[in-house]
Amino acid sequence: MTAGGSNRLLTPEEVAEWLRVSEITVKNKYRAWGLKAQKVGRLLRFRERDIIAYLEDHYG
Repeated sequence: MTAGGSNRLLTPEEVAEWLRVSEITVKNKYRAWGLKAQKVGRLLRFRERDIIAYLEDHYG
């Protein structure tokens, strides 16, 4: 992966799998965790690079 990571958009379900929490937890807590979300129509999406940065900052 290049520096900066991927711009691939992840669903809340995919983020939940990475974080090992439920999809509902992601939807309810992403703001409190400081995760940046993108709205695609009415759908919530997260950039892969933002999730990687969050994990590195908090757990790595």
